[in-house]
Amino acid sequence: MKGARIAVVGLAVALGLGTLTAAQSAGGAPAGAGSEPKMGNFHNPRANPYFPLTPGMVSIYRGTEDGEHFRERVAITHRTKTILGVRTTVVADVLRRADGTLAEQTEDWYAADHRGNVWYFGEATATFDEHGRLESREGSWQAGVRGAVAGLIMPADPKPTDAYRQEFLAGHAEDQAWIVQNNAVVHVPLGTFHRVVRSFEWTRLESRVLSVKFYAAGLGIIREQDVAGGNEFFELVSVSH
Repeated sequence: MKGARIAVVGLAVALGLGTLTAAQSAGGAPAGAGSEPKMGNFHNPRANPYFPLTPGMVSIYRGTEDGEHFRERVAITHRTKTILGVRTTVVADVLRRADGTLAEQTEDWYAADHRGNVWYFGEATATFDEHGRLESREGSWQAGVRGAVAGLIMPADPKPTDAYRQEFLAGHAEDQAWIVQNNAVVHVPLGTFHRVVRSFEWTRLESRVLSVKFYAAGLGIIREQDVAGGNEFFELVSVSH
């Protein structure tokens, strides 16, 4: 496993230097790092099973980081936000500590194109201390503002070796991903899932941290954890519609 981590981190460094290979979309056209979504591609969006955007869907996660326990609620709202002419779906993500206090609150903006690629158009995020005081809005960005570019969050047909930039605002939002498997079997509190997509994800802004995420059809993320440079771990415990 150590050798595998070294190999992945090496790849991450290479990709961070701009050698990231574009992922291939369902239609065969590149849809990867540095790619900007074509505005005409969003008129007839096609749902992506590995990153559903079904309004009313609520996912509950439980996890830990630095010895602290958290509960995360991710709700796909009925609200939309138009960005660069594209109507995006608003996803509300609320992270609370074990005592119920608010740790982080985020509004994410996603849109699927006509092939089923899901694009990430930005987020408005805020972190809070134990007393409810605002700590930071670092990490907030919106495509088209201050040079920010929408990124690919999930290809229409995710395959091993697909690599892509998930977001880009220089110095603030530079997440990238590399899919390494699409047939994993994963056990989480909600159940056992097959044909799960596994991806390594990282950012140049935290070059020592490498995470792995698992995506199940119809649910999206079912587990995420740091495998190097951190100790964050979250699993899906329930879903409602």
